[in-house]
Amino acid sequence: MNKVGLNILMIVIISLGMITCHKEAGWEVTLKGKVSMPMPGIIELEKLSQSEVSTKQQIVLADDNSYQTKIRLTQPGYYRLSFYGRQFVTFILDRNDLEINVDGNDPSGYFEIKGSPDHELIKKVQEMMASVQDSPDMNQLQENFSVASSNQDVGRIAELQGEYQQILDRGFDRVAAMLKDQPPSLAVINLLQQNNLLDRDKYFDLYISTADKLKKEWPDYELAKQFIEMVDNLKVTAIGQVSPEIEMPDPNGNLIKLSSLRGKVVLVDFWANWCGPCRKENPNLVRAYQKYKDKGFEIFGVSLDRTKADWIQAIEQDGLTWTQVSDLKYFESKAALDFNVSAIPFSILLDADGKIIDKNLRGSLLEKKLEEVLGPI
Repeated sequence: MNKVGLNILMIVIISLGMITCHKEAGWEVTLKGKVSMPMPGIIELEKLSQSEVSTKQQIVLADDNSYQTKIRLTQPGYYRLSFYGRQFVTFILDRNDLEINVDGNDPSGYFEIKGSPDHELIKKVQEMMASVQDSPDMNQLQENFSVASSNQDVGRIAELQGEYQQILDRGFDRVAAMLKDQPPSLAVINLLQQNNLLDRDKYFDLYISTADKLKKEWPDYELAKQFIEMVDNLKVTAIGQVSPEIEMPDPNGNLIKLSSLRGKVVLVDFWANWCGPCRKENPNLVRAYQKYKDKGFEIFGVSLDRTKADWIQAIEQDGLTWTQVSDLKYFESKAALDFNVSAIPFSILLDADGKIIDKNLRGSLLEKKLEEVLGPI
């Protein structure tokens, strides 16, 4: 082959390689289904994304009320089907073809999703937790609780509440063990992002291992990056971590460092005058402080108020005699940003070395923990 022919062949090979690489950057899935009760109007498919402009694709029904369309993906994502603006179905698309069948005419109408490992995993977790709630142990516990409530037996009620949590924890443990063995998926991300499922401190190792899998196998996917960022933020206030530093002025303008309290057990309490739940919790903090301050307990209050007048007023009204600091910047406070505080009251308990040992202890739970750490009075 002459030099010209060889050059042409190389160009063809390179071009084919580029085409192949382009195809590997994405994939195509089929979405199909049937609408049992179609209406006049439009069926639309929409990708749900915070970082992309929403694009909608209209879907046309065949004469037998079925539909089928091809969707090109470059990464897994959340999608939504709108049937005539009446019934909406949100679902996950990854590498599997899906079948979604609906009524179509009722906002709470029948629908089914077939062919999705993500939805099957989410459904399995829901069934696992439902079986815990419907278990014989839970039913017996509810009967015992009714009796204790009728008898106003406060001690027995507290005991039963502990048993209830233990039963739930066994269910959560099974869910966590199952999720730990799963490959990266949006279902796992979705389940771990739910606030009412797994305790993020107790199962933090699962969050870490999932983020590590995503870094390795889904490094460029948008929703994986968001989860990894969430886990990185959780590390800041994870139990066992050393607390970030806080250095802010007290009411007299003196800069006080959180680390100046090393050697004591410290509750870092984010609060504000305007926060009703915070103000209701303050009497519990006052009681715990008076009870344990001579045993090495201190509170470091961080106010998210906007004005010094409001801040000082609440300190005086609630009788807060411990260390108080604030930069009066609301949720833009440097401490709030450093600790990823998005709602108050929020608190973390530090040991004498500044390590986080517990979080958001309210009422008697704080005193119970202080007795465990500092010993009984």
